[in-house]
Amino acid sequence: MEVTLLEMLEARERRANRQRVLLSAHGKTMVCFTMNIAGPVKNNALIRRGYALGKRLLRQQLEAAGIPVIYFEEIQEKTGNEAIFLLDADSLAVKAITVEIEDHAPVGRLFDMDVLCPDGRKVDRQELGREGRKCLICGGMAQACARSRTHSVAQLQERTRQILEDAVILEDCQTVAKLATQALLYEVATTPKPGLVDRENSGSHRDMDFFTFQASAAALYPYFSQCVKIGRTTEDPRETFRRLRLPGKLAEGEMLHATGGVNTHKGAIFSMGILCGALGRLERQQWSDPKAVLAECAAMTNGLVSQDYVNLTSETAKTAGQKLYLQYGITGVRGEAEGGFPAVLNVGLPKLEAALAAGKTINEAGCAALLAMLASTVDTNMIHRGGYVLAKETSEKLKALLEKEPFPSRETLEVLDTEFTRKNLSPGGTADLLALVYLLHFLKEEPHE
Repeated sequence: MEVTLLEMLEARERRANRQRVLLSAHGKTMVCFTMNIAGPVKNNALIRRGYALGKRLLRQQLEAAGIPVIYFEEIQEKTGNEAIFLLDADSLAVKAITVEIEDHAPVGRLFDMDVLCPDGRKVDRQELGREGRKCLICGGMAQACARSRTHSVAQLQERTRQILEDAVILEDCQTVAKLATQALLYEVATTPKPGLVDRENSGSHRDMDFFTFQASAAALYPYFSQCVKIGRTTEDPRETFRRLRLPGKLAEGEMLHATGGVNTHKGAIFSMGILCGALGRLERQQWSDPKAVLAECAAMTNGLVSQDYVNLTSETAKTAGQKLYLQYGITGVRGEAEGGFPAVLNVGLPKLEAALAAGKTINEAGCAALLAMLASTVDTNMIHRGGYVLAKETSEKLKALLEKEPFPSRETLEVLDTEFTRKNLSPGGTADLLALVYLLHFLKEEPHE
């Protein structure tokens, strides 16, 4: 929505009056944060994302400096986004923080973080020995370009849009990659997990340990970021999935290089990559809705099972997954993905959140979510290691256990771990689903402005 010159002048006068009132009432250092947006459109969804990024950066840097915010208010109208922070801190020290953000943040050139002393005097960046603001197009002095009108409004608008879009995509990719990596680290740290690698032992695995998984998770961060970007830059959901395949194969190579040839996260590369791609396809406000996120996963993988298993016969079936599909109709992780990971949405995530609501720790909640999903799904890793009958018997046993003990105690889990390890059982597929549960849980708590 376009604004008039009169509306902008009225907004500036209102802001100045509000500043005077607050400074008189509190007598503290003030930061007034607005955006430098050329042209008649001062606010839209993209501009609000840039503003939210600046607000978070400022809060984080103030917190890191030990500066408390004693008062905060904001308005978000068609004339722009404005935030006022009152701080119990030296004005020049605060100015040093805002100048660093303005000069070095990806979208900092569009930030206008004025710092006012308690008496209302505006602190100038020259007081810190810093130069004036640079032009966002040519890099020259902004004031000189503005006076001479060196650049057209259209040029400024296009450059502004580009800066905002680049910053938003970068932030989204980094946020998802960070949380996806954190989810993998939480999964391996969840202890004790029957038959699986955790902080106490390696379960039924002799070729990997807790540190192997940490190295693998760290190596996959760039892949998760790439998946988000692919989701953002493709229109058709199935095209998104198709474009994820090669990066997934390359990520497997990175994983094997990091672990010395040990397969720690091949399943997670598939399932977590799909989830990251789905997040890239969605608006950030939708990230906290697991149903919307997993529905997008289903759209991306629609037809995957029939496509991968078309014309499959007992003679052509080579992998364990192909043979299980022919013998029992088990679709494995492909079916989970095509169905929108129902075990995650309907079992794992509700169990995790119920455990947390009951006062359990995140570790205890993760253990409960793992067993609940294992009891309700067919884990092909369990079948591969112990056979179909034993895997089914184990699931039924876990169902009965969870009816008596919805959130199993550590003692119960340790008994299960010993039993699984003795039988060489490992629910690796369910562990991958637990990582998805953790990521969806983290996304609910992440700010989505």
